[in-house]
Amino acid sequence: MDNTVTIYHNPRCSKSKQALALLEEEGVSPDIINYLNKPLSADKLRELLGMLGMSARGLLRKTEAEYAELNLADTSLSDEQLIQAMVKHPKLIERPIVVVGGKAVIGRPPEKVLDLI
Repeated sequence: MDNTVTIYHNPRCSKSKQALALLEEEGVSPDIINYLNKPLSADKLRELLGMLGMSARGLLRKTEAEYAELNLADTSLSDEQLIQAMVKHPKLIERPIVVVGGKAVIGRPPEKVLDLI
């Protein structure tokens, strides 16, 4: 099994920075993916959702302006439509996401990332 630690990171997000610092304090040097600079594909989002065990709606940041602008609160939208919105507007993705060995958690609170290592 691959035990590489990967963090989908936003360097401007305090929770993302805290989660990364916690990993580093534990001696972990994760692969860092700045998903705002290198947006995730729909396939990668589907894979992460599967590892997280959640729907696309659960991964949306409801406080972002794009959430309201795109009317993403509309419950008739499918997971696929929500995934496409996150592909086009990566700020909508909850962060940080840490992946180890086929399992993933959202680092909110940041201490949750320690459950994987």
